[in-house]
Amino acid sequence: MAAGLGLGFLAVLVIVLWISSPYPDSGPGGALHLAAGLWLLAHGTDLVRYETLSGVPAPVGMTPLLLVALPVLLMRRAARLGSACGDGSDGDEVLPASAVFSAVTCGYLAVGSLATVYAAGGPMPADPLSAAWHVPLVAVLAAAGGVWVAKGRPLGPLPEWVPKGVRRAVARPRYALALRSGAAGALVLLGGGVLLVGASLAWHGAEVQGTFLALTGVWSGRFAVLLLALALIPNAMVWGAAYALGPGFALGAGATVTPLGFEGSAALPLPRFPLLSALPPQGPGSPVTWAVGVIPVAAGLAVGWFAVRRAREVSYGETALTAGLGSMVCGLLTAGLAGAASGPLGSRELARFGPVWWQAGGAAAAWTLAVAVPLAVAVHAWRNRPAAGTGPGDEWHAPGTRELRWETLRRAAGAPLVPDRAPVAAPAPVPPVPPVRPQPQPNPVPVPEPDPEPEPDPVPTPIPDPVPATPVAPPVLPVSGARVLSRRRPPL
Repeated sequence: MAAGLGLGFLAVLVIVLWISSPYPDSGPGGALHLAAGLWLLAHGTDLVRYETLSGVPAPVGMTPLLLVALPVLLMRRAARLGSACGDGSDGDEVLPASAVFSAVTCGYLAVGSLATVYAAGGPMPADPLSAAWHVPLVAVLAAAGGVWVAKGRPLGPLPEWVPKGVRRAVARPRYALALRSGAAGALVLLGGGVLLVGASLAWHGAEVQGTFLALTGVWSGRFAVLLLALALIPNAMVWGAAYALGPGFALGAGATVTPLGFEGSAALPLPRFPLLSALPPQGPGSPVTWAVGVIPVAAGLAVGWFAVRRAREVSYGETALTAGLGSMVCGLLTAGLAGAASGPLGSRELARFGPVWWQAGGAAAAWTLAVAVPLAVAVHAWRNRPAAGTGPGDEWHAPGTRELRWETLRRAAGAPLVPDRAPVAAPAPVPPVPPVRPQPQPNPVPVPEPDPEPEPDPVPTPIPDPVPATPVAPPVLPVSGARVLSRRRPPL
């Protein structure tokens, strides 16, 4: 169902663009083959373009990241609905998570195999080896996420087949903090990439508009270019983050864009596209391009801030280790995003297009590690500082001193400072009383009533004298361990 909806959405979109195009290159069959290829490209599969000017097949491996959201959301929703269909409320059978996961994944992979075979007859067929591992990877991750959400997002212990040392290490709080801090650092990098892309588009607004209008003169072609540019916005975010980190991104063989300068051939055959028109000019960098270094510094500050635990028993070494692990997580996330946002757009000069994953990931880990560890240690020391007004020799407000003072006072008094109440004895259990059975009553015998006697005259009752009420003093509770202080006579 999820695979059919994704294929149907792209097929309708491609058919509408084909109908509105004034110069269609092929019939409706070619448009449907192209839709199947785009659906596979949304999973990260590489396509091959055979119709080139040089006659050499050109690979197309750059996946629009916004297009990946379509199969992921549909697959996740299918797994979630499949897990929630049997909740046992009306006596129906509750489906286990493994059964739902297997059914949804197998059905999706079957449709993916048919789409790969069908796209082979189109203008851009899919690479079978690339489709053999990209489609299952996306399907497994999306289905697992849907089943996990449907089962209430359980975060229980790992299964028994996992080694004991691994289960004990994962249960430590440092790893959860490292994941949270690393994700925060990666989000800050992506946010900085968005700011760079937006500022560059606004700075080169005239060039971007000219390129957009020069590509095609019909509204259907401009609409297709606009859709492609929107689908590549997440890729541009990752490129901006890699640019701020220092390694930058490649625009073909021998051309690299970094904050230190745009190095490469001046006659580089770049495609005419609006997003590429916002690139910095060729030549050395300037203080404006060097200022992008504040983005990785902000990412390191985010990693260091979220890596600190709010507990006094945590040592400085533990805090530094957590910040270091968070930097590694940030580097891994950045490397994965850089690898997904890059890929070839052709052969020869355009074989390398986008950031290099290991360079972007290594730079992210190095930047955040250099900033996060000192900040985490400083924040930990600030939160655990002694109270105000204490000096190096004043231990009165040191942690744990108050408990020691109370214990010393209690031992000096010889009894608790607050008297304990005498324990109240529990009431004795009352034995159960056996029920009394009613005895049969004999028939009543009539007895003659005696004659009534005359009533005597009433005697007046003497009224006693009133007795003054004696005030009752409240009971005095015994107090143990208390000292009676003598009252001092006020001075004359």
